[in-house]
Amino acid sequence: MQWATDSASNVVQMTEKLVSESTTIDASPDVVFAIVADPRQHTRIDGSGSVQDVTHGPERLSQGATFGADMKLFGLPYKITNHVVEFEEDRRIAWRHFGGHRWRYELSPTDDGGTQVVETFDFTRHGTLASVLIRVTGFPGRNRRGIADTLTRLKAAAEADAEAALDQ
Repeated sequence: MQWATDSASNVVQMTEKLVSESTTIDASPDVVFAIVADPRQHTRIDGSGSVQDVTHGPERLSQGATFGADMKLFGLPYKITNHVVEFEEDRRIAWRHFGGHRWRYELSPTDDGGTQVVETFDFTRHGTLASVLIRVTGFPGRNRRGIADTLTRLKAAAEADAEAALDQ
């Protein structure tokens, strides 16, 4: 496993089949989790530019829940249905679609009341051919950039939500 630190001192994990980045958010885990567990907020935080709209699903995700989205990749629109395959309230959530790879958020409380968030693109369940295709098409690097931008947007959204809650 390779670990590095980027210019913002965020831990970055890159292995052959895992791409992760992390950030610290000045909001409690329940505030952060409320955003990632609400599929309708995914367009609010998506830094990749691929999530266009959530078309169906519950207001709050749970283990086994499904949700659909209108997506765009390389300028081409498509629809996808995701299934929640990992779920621990305020700690972890991951979903996958037919492709098998997972998008995972792991949250840990910090000593000062904030949240450390790690987002991961996980394609460890793919065989050799699919893994080669993912690498050849540049998805690890592309997804790493999308993760970094998503975490920036998630940080802004969660901190705004936490501030709004204090103002009420």
